[in-house]
Amino acid sequence: MKILHTSDWHIGRTLYGRRRYAEFEAFLGWLAELIEAEDIEVVLVAGDVFDNSTPSNYAQGLYYRFLCRVAALPDRHVVVTAGNHDSPSFLNAPRELLKFLNVHVVGSAAEALENEAIVIAGQDKTPRLIVCAVPYLRDRDIRTAEAGESVEDKERKIIEGIRTHYRLVCEAAVQKRATLDSPVPIVAMGHLFTSGGQTVDGDGVRELYIGSLAQVRTDVFPESIDYLALGHLHVPQRVGGSDFIRYSGSPLPMGFGEAHQEKGVLLVEFTDDTPLVTNVPVPRFQELKTLRGDWHTIAGDIEGLKKEGSTAWLEIVYEGGEIAGSLREQLDEAIEGTGLEILRVKNNRVLELAMKGMESGETLDDLDVIDVFKRCLESHEVPEDQHPALESAYREVIGSLHEADPMEQ
Repeated sequence: MKILHTSDWHIGRTLYGRRRYAEFEAFLGWLAELIEAEDIEVVLVAGDVFDNSTPSNYAQGLYYRFLCRVAALPDRHVVVTAGNHDSPSFLNAPRELLKFLNVHVVGSAAEALENEAIVIAGQDKTPRLIVCAVPYLRDRDIRTAEAGESVEDKERKIIEGIRTHYRLVCEAAVQKRATLDSPVPIVAMGHLFTSGGQTVDGDGVRELYIGSLAQVRTDVFPESIDYLALGHLHVPQRVGGSDFIRYSGSPLPMGFGEAHQEKGVLLVEFTDDTPLVTNVPVPRFQELKTLRGDWHTIAGDIEGLKKEGSTAWLEIVYEGGEIAGSLREQLDEAIEGTGLEILRVKNNRVLELAMKGMESGETLDDLDVIDVFKRCLESHEVPEDQHPALESAYREVIGSLHEADPMEQ
């Protein structure tokens, strides 16, 4: 049986205000062609289908057109689980209808956990695979809050909650397998942050409470799992050196920090008890480039791109010794009449001067919510010994806000 592992599509994501629908459409078209060409029987989408919990009509259209295209192929199955960016209720709303298209959706932790253990039949209609479709586990799904508990207590409860959830779902899968005529592989899904996981600046992985504090170790997952398809981290990687616990990573670079990564999806083939895992590179549908240095270096790089006929989106990081107050105007003039587009300009010289008390060109694009909170603590002269506890509480508040589902009534 051939399985495709992908995650973190983030349909609808923008990059410094630039819409990226053409990229998402090109990727989903390429993915559908790959599924047909490789005769892939099961597609696993391990969370973060959309970039936010209220996707636009255009983003929804791309998602449903992809599902319809795959469903039109004979004997294909798609399993979709929610990530932290997704609205569980939005994904779940059409799931009973989608079942008729062999699309299995798990937007939130099931009340009866055996329902997360999905038996997949092959082309001969006999069971060939069991998928433990575990979505992103929100705090309320796995932990009971108690007054006065410490951060360590909360983290321990979250990890134990994740461990218990996987144990119960996998036990249900093993019980279902015992009723079948022959043993079948058990594949699990997850959307979480494993201990030691790699991230990069600007990859869009939010500093969630569960994601940042409760990083889970591989011993959380039961040994009955033959392959674990993970989402949440955008860097494709093995977990704990295992070939069978993998992040597929995001198929598109979510920011300039990911521009040099080779993006891909994972083809998992079970021919016996051991899965064979192959990375399939995803084409680059929109080139992203970071140009850094002084004006002479940056101008030379732009000229080189112009000669190539490049249509790249550019991030400019100015590191020259001069202040270059008219940098943006010079850049716009340099790319005029080309297919190049500048999405961000970061003038490090101005920022250095700002740190010395001069007027700053820094914007909110240069800060995340944690940076802003730290600045507030400093501006209000909150004693430094209180910062760790306040930052921890703030992260928990931010996490609960991200976990709230605005589509839920």
